[in-house]
Amino acid sequence: MFQFIVTDIFMLAIGAVFYLMARALPRIEEEPASQRKNFFDRLAHSDVPEKVDVALNNFLLKFLRRVKILTLKVDNGLSKMMHRIKAEENAAKPAIDFKEMMEQNKENDRSEK
Repeated sequence: MFQFIVTDIFMLAIGAVFYLMARALPRIEEEPASQRKNFFDRLAHSDVPEKVDVALNNFLLKFLRRVKILTLKVDNGLSKMMHRIKAEENAAKPAIDFKEMMEQNKENDRSEK
């Protein structure tokens, strides 16, 4: 209960501060901008940042396309290697001939009787 009361008092105090600040805002007058601008102000209001942005976007687009192509080439190479390894494993195992197995079973059954 004590924490609730302290929290309420704190929130009321913050509300009062914001209320006083809001009442004082209309009294604040804006000063005219200084006539002398520094380097960063001139740079921010020029076309240079937009040109840099366009150039950076073009570079990133080309770079990311090339990375994507390289990734796909590596993926294709790995897939070919996997298929080659799988083909070698399958070639080492002989195919199962069920007809031959059935004939051998029939011959064994005949010889046992």
